[in-house]
Amino acid sequence: MDVYEESLKLHKKHQGKLETTGIVQITSKQDLAIYYTPGVAEPSRQIAKDKTLSFDLTLRGRTIAVISDGSAVLGLGNIGAEAALPVMEGKSLLLKKFGGVDSFPLVIHVRTPEEIIHFVRDVVPTFAGILLEDIAAPKCFQIEEQLQDLGIPVFHDDQHGTAIVVSAALRNAAKVVGKPFESLNVVIVGAGAAGLAVARMLLGLNCAEDRCDRLPGSRSVSEVIVVDSKGALYSGRDGQNIYKQAVAGLSNKQRKSGPLEEVIKNADAVVGVSGPNTITKEMVASMADKAIVFAMANPIPEIMPDDAKEAGAFVIATGRSDFPNQINNVLAFPGIFKAVVKGRLKTITHEMKEAAVDAIANLVPNPTQESIIPDLFHPGLAEKISEAILKVK
Repeated sequence: MDVYEESLKLHKKHQGKLETTGIVQITSKQDLAIYYTPGVAEPSRQIAKDKTLSFDLTLRGRTIAVISDGSAVLGLGNIGAEAALPVMEGKSLLLKKFGGVDSFPLVIHVRTPEEIIHFVRDVVPTFAGILLEDIAAPKCFQIEEQLQDLGIPVFHDDQHGTAIVVSAALRNAAKVVGKPFESLNVVIVGAGAAGLAVARMLLGLNCAEDRCDRLPGSRSVSEVIVVDSKGALYSGRDGQNIYKQAVAGLSNKQRKSGPLEEVIKNADAVVGVSGPNTITKEMVASMADKAIVFAMANPIPEIMPDDAKEAGAFVIATGRSDFPNQINNVLAFPGIFKAVVKGRLKTITHEMKEAAVDAIANLVPNPTQESIIPDLFHPGLAEKISEAILKVK
């Protein structure tokens, strides 16, 4: 099946994937009087006295905004707000299907971090949480960090959703290869939103702008080296923005320099969040025994699974559904926002993200080479994540 052609037909047939429908029915003048005027004046009066009642008396308490400027959509790049809308519709569809959470996709023409921050602040009265999506690095870091004071969670899925699922998969992959998670030396290919967030999660870091600190009690791997187009990040390297520099200060302890083919040697695991064909068979062959390879670029991974296996990889994962071990953000974000709505959360903390990692990993109690992460349709997945998060609320 040509999924691209089929998808285009479906979107044209239905004019998208979402519709608005009421949860109450208007069948009489009495209904109209209760649901609209004059009856609706009373909930408005109550909310005017106490704005927090908007969570109880309107859709706000169960609804998320899915917001994108279209600057980093899938593997397509900066294609603009209109072209991002099918993807944001899809996110809303997944929130409802897997998490039971209502949402609106909002794609916006604004481009600068300040404009996006201003827009998000202005729409807060309608929503219980904000899911930022497909916003390019490094501005995505600034935007999210400056929106943590809204009183509702702001969560950039390309960062944290990816980091949560990768961490869960890597914990189980470590069991399969017989190495303690805490002993792993990991190379991350790509230093954008996903790459830096994965590094932060694997090292147990809390970061803000140009500073990162280790969080006491967080599980962390032994070493992480992040590689961008210029080579390995390390403290003091030229050409690093403040977010790369902050991570570099607490990773790559030996300050290794050079391209991927150099720093990947003897690594226990490599996590690809970059682009197609950036990892070669020779690179995989140079890794440690029983290498773990996560090649997550879509639709073409950094290295195809067959090539990675031939080169000696023991556990292999991709972002695709047609190979074993699909690492996909949809494993995490519906459950996270289910917790946001159920618990009326004000923010999503690192401890909550760690709880989500544990919940996902624990759903595969006996991981194998071809099963290190639960299936997207695993019964009760979102509920388990939500429950775990609310326990640490």
